[in-house]
Amino acid sequence: MLIEKLHVDEVDIDTDRVAAMVADQFPVWAGTSLEPVYPASTDNVMFILNRHFGVRLPRTPAAARSLERELVHAPRLAPMLPARIPAPVGIGRPAEGYPFKWFISRWIEGGNPVPGRPDHPIPNRLAVDVARFARALHSVVPPPASEELFSYRGDRSVRPREADTRAAIGRCGDHFDTAALHRAWDVAVEAPEGTGPPSWIHTDLHPGNLLVKHGRLEGVLDWGGLAVGDPAIDLIVAWNLFGPEEREVFRAEMKADDGTWARGRAWALSVGLVAFPYYVHTNRALAAVSWYQIGQVLAELTEADLPATRGAARQDVSAWRPPPA
Repeated sequence: MLIEKLHVDEVDIDTDRVAAMVADQFPVWAGTSLEPVYPASTDNVMFILNRHFGVRLPRTPAAARSLERELVHAPRLAPMLPARIPAPVGIGRPAEGYPFKWFISRWIEGGNPVPGRPDHPIPNRLAVDVARFARALHSVVPPPASEELFSYRGDRSVRPREADTRAAIGRCGDHFDTAALHRAWDVAVEAPEGTGPPSWIHTDLHPGNLLVKHGRLEGVLDWGGLAVGDPAIDLIVAWNLFGPEEREVFRAEMKADDGTWARGRAWALSVGLVAFPYYVHTNRALAAVSWYQIGQVLAELTEADLPATRGAARQDVSAWRPPPA
């Protein structure tokens, strides 16, 4: 079975071919079960192997480069973090029909939390767990800044997001009031520049990368975006997963000052706006998360922040047209 592609530069990944690669390079797992994981990841294709292991293959050249960085640095961070992260037990080589390095890790039990479901509310204790995880990551002394560990998401300012965010707003008109989005971004882009020291940052804390078991954080996935930079980017989870009550719990546990919080909110809005139209027809799970986080940012902005809206941008997210289910 050929895995559905999400990007124009994506390589072919076929379930039978992956099974053959596993059997050839790791004979101990030859003939064992191999099933693709859904919903699909954006940068990697994941399989569950023999019910106890995960196989992860980058989709694109950029994701393959990110995996190389992850394999070097993430294992060093693992012992200092309060939840599990993927631990490689085997690193696969490029093979005929697949050009990138790939790896096998132990499977981490748990499910992805789903935001915005009144019948399955996000518990406050999960907000505490996620905040403590982010703080633990940020507290580890990083190496000196380098090109290898650079990410645009670690920028101290959100102003470089101006052009991409404005363009993305223009692609969201079927689901949002674009005038309200422009007004919200007018406010968000004024977030003050970060002045603190750089830290380790995950850069992609969202529901699809979090594993929850019995309401507690069990694991954090996808470390391909690992970088050194401004920690505000890791606050985006406050809007892509949590509602207002849990968001306040998260902020209190993070001890985020006003400037860092404003940058995190700006990142949440910008990342959501860019991702939503990109994935709305190809990865509806991610599109739904992006739709939710955009709505949460709009709902949080006050009339004082957006005087011209007269409250229009504060309407409940249910007032916006959701992506296809």
